[in-house]
Order: sequence, then C-alpha cells, then structure tokens
Amino acid sequence: MATELRHGLSFLRLVCVLHLVCGQIRYSIPEELELGAFVGNIAEDLGLSFLEMTARKFRLVSDDTIQLLKVNIHNGVLGVKERIDRDTLCSESWTCFVSYDASLENPLEVHRVNVEILDINDNAPRFTEDKYHLYISELTSIGTLFALERAHDADMGTNAVASYKISSNMHFGLKQQKADDKIIELLLENPVDREKQSTLHLILTAIDGGIPPRSGTAEIVITVLDANDNAPVFDHHIYRVNVVENAHSGTLVSTVHAADLDEGANGQVKYSFSNHVSQNIRELFALDSKTGQVCVKGPLDYEGKNIYEFEVQAVDKGVPPLVGRATIIIGLTDINDNAPEIRLTSVSNNVREDDAIGTVVAIISVMDRDSGENGQVHCRIPTNIPFKLQKSLNNQFKLIINGALDRESTPLYNISIAAWDAGQSSLSTNKTLLISVSDINDNMPKFTQSSYSVFVMENNVPGGSIFTVTALDPDLDKNSEVSYSLLESLTEDDSLPGVITVNSETGCIYALRSFDYEKLRNFQFQVQASDGGSPSMSNTATVNVIILDQNDNTPVIVSPSKWNSSKVTQIATQSAYPGLLVYRVVATDADSGQNARLSYKLLEATDRTLFSVGFPSGEIRISRNFKDQDKFQHRLVILVKDNGQPSLSSTATILLAFLPNVTENISELINKPIDPVYFSELNFMLIIGLGSTTCIFLLIIVLLVILKCRQDSNVYGYSSRICCYADNNSAADFHRGAVPKPVLSYAAGQTLPVRESYNYTVALSPDSSRSDFLFFKTQHPTLPLDDFNVCDSRK
Repeated sequence: MATELRHGLSFLRLVCVLHLVCGQIRYSIPEELELGAFVGNIAEDLGLSFLEMTARKFRLVSDDTIQLLKVNIHNGVLGVKERIDRDTLCSESWTCFVSYDASLENPLEVHRVNVEILDINDNAPRFTEDKYHLYISELTSIGTLFALERAHDADMGTNAVASYKISSNMHFGLKQQKADDKIIELLLENPVDREKQSTLHLILTAIDGGIPPRSGTAEIVITVLDANDNAPVFDHHIYRVNVVENAHSGTLVSTVHAADLDEGANGQVKYSFSNHVSQNIRELFALDSKTGQVCVKGPLDYEGKNIYEFEVQAVDKGVPPLVGRATIIIGLTDINDNAPEIRLTSVSNNVREDDAIGTVVAIISVMDRDSGENGQVHCRIPTNIPFKLQKSLNNQFKLIINGALDRESTPLYNISIAAWDAGQSSLSTNKTLLISVSDINDNMPKFTQSSYSVFVMENNVPGGSIFTVTALDPDLDKNSEVSYSLLESLTEDDSLPGVITVNSETGCIYALRSFDYEKLRNFQFQVQASDGGSPSMSNTATVNVIILDQNDNTPVIVSPSKWNSSKVTQIATQSAYPGLLVYRVVATDADSGQNARLSYKLLEATDRTLFSVGFPSGEIRISRNFKDQDKFQHRLVILVKDNGQPSLSSTATILLAFLPNVTENISELINKPIDPVYFSELNFMLIIGLGSTTCIFLLIIVLLVILKCRQDSNVYGYSSRICCYADNNSAADFHRGAVPKPVLSYAAGQTLPVRESYNYTVALSPDSSRSDFLFFKTQHPTLPLDDFNVCDSRK
C-alpha cells in the first residue's frame, strides 16, 4: 500500500495541471490522495493576494453536499479535505469531475473550478463467484466455445480489466474476440474423455492494465458428461431496446428467444439473468423464465441512469444442462419530469441606495436534470423593479441593478425568480430573493411649514416656551436625527439673538425675556434643522413672531399736562349757555386696539347737574343755565378709562371759576394771589407772555378809541367825556355814528342826567375757555343823548 501511495504522489506531480479557459479553472488530481494533499494554489491562479482573499470574503461553494476539497484562506492552497474515491463518485463514467464555484465580493465575482478525478489502479479485478461449474459432454467437438463469467474491475480506462489467462492444461484455452469484448469464452482445444478424466479444475485469472497490474482469480470446475451436446442459442447476440423513463410497472420492454437443437428435455429452455447481473437491475426489470419477456419492475429514472446493460441466459434441461447467453441493452427515453432548480451561488442581500447601475447583486444558477429541450431553461424576474437578469455562463445569470434605488420609497424588494424549461409540457419553479436597501443621507430635513406665524402675548414669562417647530427627515438612524439651531435675525434689532433660543433636540423655541408690545411689535428669525448624516444636510424655516398687546398701560393725560399736576383753572361766566364747551380733556394710551379705546366720565364734581362730559370725546360742556345759588368755583374730576380687560384708568382735575361780573371778576382773579401749588416756572412764563400781549393789545385799542373820539368831536362840534366802548370783534358798532342827524339846542347851563353804571354782557365763543382775553359788548348799541352831560366847550 505504501508503494502504491508513493506511485500516486508521483503521478500527482505529473498530472496536476492548471487550465484557465473562459473564466474556468481546471485541476486534475488522482483519487485516493491523503488528507491535506496539495491540489493547486487558487490564489495565484486568480491573481489574488492572501489579504484580498480575506477582505473579499473568498468562498468555495460545492455543487454537492459533500465538500471534498477546501481552501486554506491564509495561503490560497486548494487541498484535499475528504477521501476521494473516483469509483464511488462517478461509477462507470469515463470522466469524473468535481465542480466548485469560487466567489468573491466587492466586487462580486464567481469563477468555476473543475477538478478532474483521475483513476488510479486501486482495485483488483473480481469475479462474482470464486468457483464456477461447467458441464461438458464428452461428445463436445474440438473448437467448442464455453462462455465464462467476466471479471469486474471498479477502475476505469487502462486500469480496468485488460486480459484473461487460464491455468495450464491439455484441453482448454481462452478466446477473446476483441480487446474490449466483455464475453470471455473457454475454447476446447483437445477432446475430453470422461473415462480418463471426469473433472478438471482450472484457474481463470483476470489482469487489469494498471501499473503495476492487479489481478483476480476464479476456479472453474469442469465436469465431463455424456449426451446433451447442443446449447441453446439466442436469436440475437445483443438486444437493443428503448423505453420511456416513466414506464409503469409491468410494461413489456423486450422478448428474448433461444433455440436448442436437442430434443426432449435437452431441448427445453429456461431463461434467467446471468449470475453477475446486479441486484439493482433485478429490482428494475423482471425476466419471465418461460417466455423470455423482459418487463419493467421498478421505477426508471433517466436522470439517475439512462442506459442499462445486462446478460440473460437460456439453460436447457439436458444432462448436463447447456447454457446460451445474450446481452440486453435498454436505453431510457427522457421525458420532462424534472422542474428547473434555482440555486443562488452568491448573494448580497443588502445594497446601498446609491449603488451604480450594473452592480452585481447575486449569481443565480438554474439547472434542469432533464436532457435536450427538456433541460433547456429560461429565467426571468418582474420588470417593474430596478433589477434585471444578465446571462453570463451556461444556465448562469447575474442579478444586476438596472435603475435608481430609493430606500425611502421602497426599502425592501421581494424578487420572485421564475425558471421554466423548454419541454413540451413545460415545468417551472419559483424562488424569492429578499434584497434590502441600506440608507444613505440623501434627504434634507423638511419643516412642516416653510414659514411659521407665532402670536405671543406681551409681558410673557421669561424662559417660557412660545412655539415648537418640527422638521422631519425620511432617512434612517443618524441620517434622520434632526437638530435645531438659530440663524441670524431678519430684523434690524441686534438684541434679538439674545432673547430667543431653541432646543436643539425638540425644536421648542423659548423667549429669554419678556416682550413689550409698545417697544417691539413683531420680528423674524430663521431656524435651521440639520440631520446627523455625513455630510450633514440642512433646511431652514422662517418664524414670524407677532407680539400681541396686553392692557398694561394706563391712559396718559395730555391736556391738562402732567406738569400742572393734572389740574387746570378755567374761567367761565355765569351767562354761559347750555352746551357751551368749557374745556376738553385729551388723553392717550400706549396700548392698541380696544386697550387704547378711551372713554371719559365725570367722576367727581361740585355740582354734577351743571356739567356734562362727552363719553368718547372728553369735552366738558355746560348742562344748564347758571343759577344765583350756584357756587362760583367748581372742582371737576374726570375719569379717563380704557376698554381693556381689566380696564385701566387715570384722572384729571379741572378747576372752573364763574364770574358774575366779568370786569370785577377779572380784577379779582388778577389780584388774587396765586396758589403756589398751581404756580410753576412755565406758568410764570405764560403769564409774562400773555400779559405782554394783552398790554400791547390794550394799547392798540386805547389808541383806536382816542382816534375815534377825536373824529366824533370834530363831526358834532363838541367834546364828550363819555366814550363808547365796543367789542373789537364788532367793527360795525365801533364805527357806527352815535349822534343822530337832527341838531339839538340846549339851554345854557342845562344839565342832563348821566347814568353812573353801565350794563355789559359777556359774549363767549366756544373756544373762549382756551383764551385769556374777554371782549365786552354794551347792553345797547347807542346811548341816548339825554344820558350825556354836554358842556359848552367855548366856556
């Protein structure tokens, strides 16, 4: 055995040859190599380094369930993993291959590795029996041939049985018609004589063609008999028939027939299988011993074995019985009884959504065990997906990317792979391949709105939340994690960045200080949402903050002004008529809307019946005529109130003085000491200004009166000590002639009575309360002449 192993190793060195043809790698090795024996360096043959093999996840995938070979990933050596027996693997086949797929990833590559298993002479020829009995009549003539059982050698080719030899004797020799003829015949060279030797013992030796050759022996016991000297002869030496592989049990395959020229029992024939027919054939076929009909007994499978060859024999009933043999060759006709098989050689179940078109996702092998058109396969996938099949080798397809992938719209693909053959009754099969699409950061965060309007009541609590913005990112994991930040303000207020902040995780916006509507009514800023991808993507939204007014400002009294302590002294006369405007209170409110809508109300008064206050206007008017019992001085407190909730208010105090006689009252008021409470520097300046203006005005009036009086004196020829005073607003009365045209004559020294007092009325305009000047008008437009004391100027 050691010598044979050394020969096998020597043979290995001679026959291990690498072939790289059309993307395939081929090695040749003998069978029965020891475990770990070197087959080839697949890394060098593929042009890969050891690091590349590891990085690209090199794998060796077998077509069979038993992995006979393995690859050392550290050095790339393909070696023997399990015992390799060619006779078991390939049986009677002349060629024997073990096929593997060598797959690599990134990028995905598949190389076909075919390892041819060469036969070595490890099996000796063997006969089915150690001893054979042969009965020969003594009448057998020289040259008669006797068929012998052939030996079986599990080896193939030159290692199979090459020759036979018989042990040395005087009567028999061997005859083999051809070198590959399976029938061995014993040739009677010299006649036998039962009386001299009734039994002969010969040794039949079968020798194979291996180096060194092996042999097997069987003993042939020849008994010499009398009588029956004709053996049965078949009609055909070889019977060739065909039967479909799905033939039912009992189906007639063929009928053999042998004729025996003898008569009687020596001519009666019985059919049977020869002794070396295997048990497998005996289970598949049945032979009728009387009729010679060969029928189907068991299930026939073209894919398992398509040709069956065996021997049948016909034995007569003579003594000794004679045997005739014939060969039956049964060929199976293939039918389409096998559906295609889909095998995923190499699969990348996860692809990136930015993988380029043409990227290989999987290698798909489709096989059909049938032959001819029944074994021709087609393969397809749905057309509405971004993948397609591309044929690479025979019955091998590449699944490649054929369109853009978008994980957000389709994160998972269930690809149904359909395969069918080209047979008459086509058979098909389906397989589902699950491909998931991995995410990349190809979507920016998107706000629910591009612009937000936020309404915030003024006087808000600092640090409180005023709004929350939300941005969504359809990506996954880090790519969808959104963080928020503030960008520059869109207004000119530089202080805004210090009063607004945003929570980077939730998008909640906080006001860091309290807002005042009266100072800031609205502002804008931008919020940026950024995802956590690399590189990061971002988007912005505009937030428009509108401050809502709150009733937080009390009405401000404009007139009377604050410097006068909200008090003003107003002069009126007792002759003021109802509805006369005495004073108007003016106020403003810094709030807006209803909060700034002001109303006026008389809160306190010395006499409420004498005055009325306009609700919306703040005008103080006389309600009724002045009575004698009414007081001359009145104090009014005016309430100014806004319309807010709750309402805020302010008060103004008005002091009104009514004069029974305008001239006296004015003198009294002028001579009346000013209360230092109501006196101020501004009052002093106003008094000086008004006094100066009054003096100038009075001076002009005096000058006009003097001029008028002189004109009257010249007209009538006398002088009068009494002048008529008229309102400067009535020019007609001022220039009106006071003396009638008739000339009156008075006696010398006659004295006319003259009134000591004159009645005046005060004529006040609606705006007289705002003026410090009063104009008087006489009760009558013209005084009668009897009221004048006329003196003769000539005296």
